[in-house]
Amino acid sequence: MKLNHMFLAAVAAATLVLVGCSKSGVDTSSLEKSFKSADATAQSAVDKAVSAVKSADYAGALSDLKSLASKAKLTPEQEQAIKDVMAQIGKVLADAAKKVAGEAEKATKDLKSVLPK
Repeated sequence: MKLNHMFLAAVAAATLVLVGCSKSGVDTSSLEKSFKSADATAQSAVDKAVSAVKSADYAGALSDLKSLASKAKLTPEQEQAIKDVMAQIGKVLADAAKKVAGEAEKATKDLKSVLPK
């Protein structure tokens, strides 16, 4: 049973590394464009969020974007850009969760076929 848990943990860790290292799939260009002429504080917050997205720190990016959305006076274009990036991050996270679940299920089936009965 201990082998089973170790194998599943290894597969889950490897899958998370692969998902984390893959291209983010989040397009931040509209966000960056809409904040080009924003004040320095808002621009700094956007830069921080974009950096978090590029390093696959989606929790940090979402936190930065939510904070920006609630504190700054935004144009409709800026609000939409924030919503779009947040939706893309949500999709990436959902896709990663599905992929990890699928890999874990496959690993469980493989392990059951290998272990003695």
